[in-house]
Amino acid sequence: MIQPTAKLTPFGAVNARVNRASDLLGIKENYRKLLTSCWRETKVSLPFTDDKGEMRVYEGYRVQHNGVRGPYKGGVRYHPEVDLDEVKALASLMTWKCAIVNIPFGGAKGGINVDPTKLSDREMQTLTRRFVYSVKNMIGPYKDIMAPDMGTNPKVMGWMMDAYGLIHGYTPAIVTGKPVNLDGTPDRLDATGLGVAMITRRVLEDRKEFLSGKTVVVQGFGNVGSFAALHLHRMNAKVIAIGDVSGVVRDPRGIDVEKLMAHFEAKRTLVGYPEGEFATREQLDVMGIECDILVPAALGHVIHSGNMEKVKARYIIEGANGPITPEADDYLGRQGTIIVPDILANAGGVVGSYFEWAQNIQVHHWERAESKLELDKFMSSALLGVSAAAKKFGINYREAAFVVGVDRVYQAAVARGH
Repeated sequence: MIQPTAKLTPFGAVNARVNRASDLLGIKENYRKLLTSCWRETKVSLPFTDDKGEMRVYEGYRVQHNGVRGPYKGGVRYHPEVDLDEVKALASLMTWKCAIVNIPFGGAKGGINVDPTKLSDREMQTLTRRFVYSVKNMIGPYKDIMAPDMGTNPKVMGWMMDAYGLIHGYTPAIVTGKPVNLDGTPDRLDATGLGVAMITRRVLEDRKEFLSGKTVVVQGFGNVGSFAALHLHRMNAKVIAIGDVSGVVRDPRGIDVEKLMAHFEAKRTLVGYPEGEFATREQLDVMGIECDILVPAALGHVIHSGNMEKVKARYIIEGANGPITPEADDYLGRQGTIIVPDILANAGGVVGSYFEWAQNIQVHHWERAESKLELDKFMSSALLGVSAAAKKFGINYREAAFVVGVDRVYQAAVARGH
């Protein structure tokens, strides 16, 4: 979840970043109001009958933040802590993320206040279809495209696509991250993790260093963490530790990530991996392992005031959304740690979604090599822009990323005559 500051809500915290970028860019107050407001906020009630025949009612949200650069784009999360302010914050972040990597989308986000682990498959599908029907007039392949997020997956996207298609006809471009046999793309699965690895390599090259031989620690072994570790391993980095809720696998000689992924796929846990050393989270704090590069790729707030002094990495690449609290971010910055923010580092996911959407629109599938090459181009170009802004204004990567994103959205708004 997004971490608010002591005085700001999640949406307020994002807008504080936007206002800081606006200060540097000299944007006037009337346009700041445009940049810090959501164009549409929708809250819907979602009644349905559960497996016991009882009525349940959940709250759903879809927020469209800013669409001056193209159709709205953003995931839908199912989580019991989802609320309107968080969805607004995530929609805003999507606006800036899409602008930073320069894809023609605006930012949106959706969510349902529900614990998906307590729903059966039938209940999940019924709730999903009810949500799509409730927002059917807001969404569309050229209006607002949905995607998976926390608590949702390709199966849920398939249900969403079908629910929309029952109203408007076969429309695969209405969602991304859907099953491959429903016009999804296999490249979308690892796009976020691959993008994290690509950005890591480019950041080091930007600072006259090379990834080969660098020691890497990855926290989280879900979709983002596992593929980030895999691709960093294939780029000849030395992944010395990987941790998740089950514990930590550590090997100073380097972990064979492909073998660990195969073990995890079979066992659904890191426990029992035969190589290296295994420790529980109580025995070993993965954040405190000395390394060149730390990739927090699971939940938010994992680096905070209670453990920030233990972090010994020279670089932190944010694979997760909001893994570092504002206090820890300030502290680590003062210590000289180079932090690549989530809105740049994990933007490979939305770039991969753009590729899937574009292929659906074109009714033409790209080759894997073509998608990988294009992803590297987008991520490299994004870093060049952020790095140039950082040097121009004498600021860190996080502030520079917002400067790039805000400037592009602002320029588009001016060009539209807003």
